[in-house]
Amino acid sequence: MIPNFTRPSGTLYIVATPIGNLADSSPRSIEILRAADIVACEDTRTSRTLLAHHGIDARTMALHAHNEREATEKLLRTLREGGSVALVSDAGTPGISDPGALLVAAAHHEGIRVVPVPGPNAAVAAYSAAGFASDRFLFAGFQSAKKKHSFEGLDLPWPVIFYEAPHRVLATVRALLEKFGPEREIVIARELSKKFEETARMRLAEAPAWLAAGPHRQQGEFVLVLGPGEEKRADLADGERVLRILMERMPVGDAAKLAARITGLPRNALYRSALKDSK
Repeated sequence: MIPNFTRPSGTLYIVATPIGNLADSSPRSIEILRAADIVACEDTRTSRTLLAHHGIDARTMALHAHNEREATEKLLRTLREGGSVALVSDAGTPGISDPGALLVAAAHHEGIRVVPVPGPNAAVAAYSAAGFASDRFLFAGFQSAKKKHSFEGLDLPWPVIFYEAPHRVLATVRALLEKFGPEREIVIARELSKKFEETARMRLAEAPAWLAAGPHRQQGEFVLVLGPGEEKRADLADGERVLRILMERMPVGDAAKLAARITGLPRNALYRSALKDSK
C-alpha cells in the first residue's frame, strides 16, 4: 500500500500497464486501478486478466477504436460528476498507437484534471536496449497496412522506432533493407518482457535471414529500431527557401538564426542572403 493514498476524485488517470510481465505493474498503478470509479479498457477481457491478478474488482468500460466517441461521452459524465476514471490500453502506455487521445483531449478541453501514471512502454524499452547513441529518436508507430512501404521522410540522422505485426514483419524488414541498404543497422525486439523475448542488433543485410531462421522468430509483438543514418547537410538553395518562409513572420536576424538551426547551414551565410533579398 502507498502511505496516505487518497481516493481520486474528478480525475482522469492515464495508467501504464505491463507489456507482458505482470510483475512490471507499479504499486501506484495498482492503487489507482483499485480506487478508480471506472477503468476504461481497450479490451475489457485483456484488462480483467491484469485486474484479477492483483485482486482488483473494478467496474470496467470498453473504449476502443470503434466506440471511442460514444465511450468518451459516457466517461466524461463520470468525470464531470467528480468521479475518477483510469484509462488503460491492452499493454503499455495508453495513447501510444492506441485509442484514448479523444478522451484525454476532451478532458483537457473541459478543465478536468489529467494525470499520467508512468510505466512500461514497448517503444522506449526497445530503444533503451538498442544501444544507438543519439540525443533524439522518432517514433513512427505502425506503418499503414493499406500503403506499400515507402518510409518517406524517415531517412534521418537519428533512430526511428516502428511497431510491427508478426505477419508483416519480414516484409517490412525486407523493405527497410531495400530502402536504406545492407549496412544500416536495426534492432529487432520481440515479445519484450515475456517468456520468449529476444532483442537482437544486426545489419539490415542480416535481418531477413534472422527472422526466417525459425517459425518462432515471426511470432509475437515486434518493435523495430532502425539505426541512425548519415546526417545530410542542406544546400544553400534549401536554406534560402526556408529563410524566405520565415522572413514572412519574423525579423531578418531571427529568421536567419532559426533557418540555420533547421538546415544546419551557417547563420552568417543565410543572413547575407536575407539582406540581398530584402534590398
